[in-house]
Amino acid sequence: MVGMGDSLLVDLSRLQFATTTLYHYLFVPLTLGLAPFVAMLETLYWRSGNPIYRSMTRFFGSLLVINFAMGIVTGIVQEFQFGMNWSVFSRFVGDVFGAPLAMEGLLAFFLESTFLGLWLFGRDRLPRTIHMLTIWVFVAGTWASAYFIIVANSWMQHPVGYELDPLTGNPVLTDIWAVLFQPFALWAYAHTILGGLVAASVFVFAVAAYHLKRRQHVEQMRWAWKSAIAMGLIAAMGQLIVGDILGVFVTQDQPMKIAAGEALWETEGPCASLGIIAIPDQEARENIWEISIPCMLSIVATNSLDGTVTGANELQAQYEDQFGPGDYTPNVWIAFYSFRLMMGFGLVGAAWMLIAWWRTRRGRLPEGRIFWAISIWIVFTPWLGNMFGWIFTENGRQPWVVYNMLKTEDAVSSISPSFLYLSLPVFFLLYGAFAIVEFILMRRYVIAGPIPDDQPMAGEPASDLPKQVV
Repeated sequence: MVGMGDSLLVDLSRLQFATTTLYHYLFVPLTLGLAPFVAMLETLYWRSGNPIYRSMTRFFGSLLVINFAMGIVTGIVQEFQFGMNWSVFSRFVGDVFGAPLAMEGLLAFFLESTFLGLWLFGRDRLPRTIHMLTIWVFVAGTWASAYFIIVANSWMQHPVGYELDPLTGNPVLTDIWAVLFQPFALWAYAHTILGGLVAASVFVFAVAAYHLKRRQHVEQMRWAWKSAIAMGLIAAMGQLIVGDILGVFVTQDQPMKIAAGEALWETEGPCASLGIIAIPDQEARENIWEISIPCMLSIVATNSLDGTVTGANELQAQYEDQFGPGDYTPNVWIAFYSFRLMMGFGLVGAAWMLIAWWRTRRGRLPEGRIFWAISIWIVFTPWLGNMFGWIFTENGRQPWVVYNMLKTEDAVSSISPSFLYLSLPVFFLLYGAFAIVEFILMRRYVIAGPIPDDQPMAGEPASDLPKQVV
C-alpha cells in the first residue's frame, strides 16, 4: 500500500520523467525521417552533379543538424534520471537493460556523431564518394540508436531472455538474442521508424508549402513538395500495416493495455465491438455512454471476426489472483483517448498530402490562402500523433514499470518530494529555453531558404583550407 507521501513522490517522479522524455521525443522523429531524406539528396547530387540537389542538401541538412544537436542535449538528461529518480528500477533491470543501452551509447551514438561530423567538415575536402557515404553511415547510426532504445523499452513492455536470481529476485540476462530480436521489439521499431518518416515528410511538405505559397525557390521546392508527398504516403500506408500487426502482439502480451485503450470492461467475442467515443467511469468499471462499431475490435486486435478480447474486469480479477490485491487497471480515460488521438493526428498529415497531390497534379500550384495555411500548419500533426502514441504506450503499461514484474510505485528512489518540487521548475525553464532556441534557429533557416555556396550551412565551418574534389 502506497502512503500519501510515497504516492506524491511517485507522481512527481513520473511527471518529471514524462516531461523530459516527451520533450526529447520532439526531436527524434524528425531526425529519423529527415536523415534518409538528406542522404537521398546527397546521393542524387553525387550521381548527377545537379546544383539544385546540392542546394537542397545544404538547406535540409542544416535543419537536420539543428534538430539533431537539440536532440542530443535533451536526451542526456534522461540518463541521469535513471539514477536520480529511479534507482530501484536501475538496480532491478541493470543486468538486462544495460546491454541494449550500452550498445546504443558505445556503438550507435558514436557512429552517428562521428560520421555527421565527417559529413559536415568533409564537404569538398573528402572524395565525393566517401563524403556521400558518410551521410548514409550517419543514417545507419541514427536508426541503430533508435533500435537499441526500442529494444530496451520493449523489454520493459514484454520481458524475455532472462531468469530471476534466486537471491536478489532481480532478472539476469540469459539470452541476448531473445532480447534484441523479439517480435514485439521488431514491430515496435518498424512502427517508430515509419512514424519518423511520416513526421519528416510532413515537415518537408510544410517547408516547401511556405516557399511555394510565396512563389520563391519554386524549382527546388516543387521537387521537395513532390518527394515529401511520395515519402509520406508510402510511410503512412506502411504504418497502417505495421500498426495492425503490432496491435495483435500488444493484445497477446499486454491484454490490459488493449482493454484500457478500448475502454472494454467486459470480455467480448466473437465479434467484439470497437468503441469510437466513450465516457468511461473507472470507479464503477463501466462506460456511461459509448458509440461503437460491431466486430471491428475483433478484427483490429486479433485479425479475425471470431476473436475474443478480454475485458479489464476479468483481467483485474486474474491479476489479483496472480499478484495479490491492488489496482492493475491503467487510467482508462488517458489510454482510450490517447490511442485515438495517436491515430487521428498520425494520419491527418498524410491525408492532407493526398489532397495536396490531387490539387497540384499536372504541375499546377493552387491559389487560396486556406489551402496554403493548412499545408503549412499541418506540420504539427505528426508530432502530436507521436506524443500521444508514447503516452498510450507508457500509460497503458501502468501500474507496471516492467510488465508483470516491477510496479512503478516500487521503482522510485528514496528522495524527498521537495527535491522534485525544486528541480521540476528548473527543467521546465531549461527546456523552455531550448524550445525557444530551436524555434528561432529552425524558423530562421526555413525562411531564408536554400543556402548559397558561399555561405556555410548550419554546423559547417567557414574555412579557407584548400578543398579537394575527386
